[in-house]
Amino acid sequence: MAEHPHAALVRKGFEAFSRGDMDTLREMMAGDATHHVPGNHPLSGDFKGVDSIIEMYERLGAETNGTMRAELIGICVDGRGHVVGMNRFTAERNGKTLDDTGCIIFRIVGDKVTDLDECVEDIDKNNEFWS
Repeated sequence: MAEHPHAALVRKGFEAFSRGDMDTLREMMAGDATHHVPGNHPLSGDFKGVDSIIEMYERLGAETNGTMRAELIGICVDGRGHVVGMNRFTAERNGKTLDDTGCIIFRIVGDKVTDLDECVEDIDKNNEFWS
């Protein structure tokens, strides 16, 4: 059975993120997309618009000297435009390491991602790492 198109889109996004391919990510998102990052740290909050989202992704890479990885664990779809991409996120920053499980809940309209709602397993650990 073929992979659902929304699952394929999310898989393509994780692969592009892993390669640092911001052009592909930019093409996959609606211009007014929003990425919601949980927590209470300098990289949390709502990043509105594709330019803001891409800048945040680039900052993640810079803050971790390119050590961050988002390994896709699994994908679930509802067939109505919602996709959950489960992942293991690892990174090093300022002598600290982060190894946490999380997910991103994607909203897809047509063939574009319009919303990304990020969830993490250990929000306190994430706050400490990024602060």
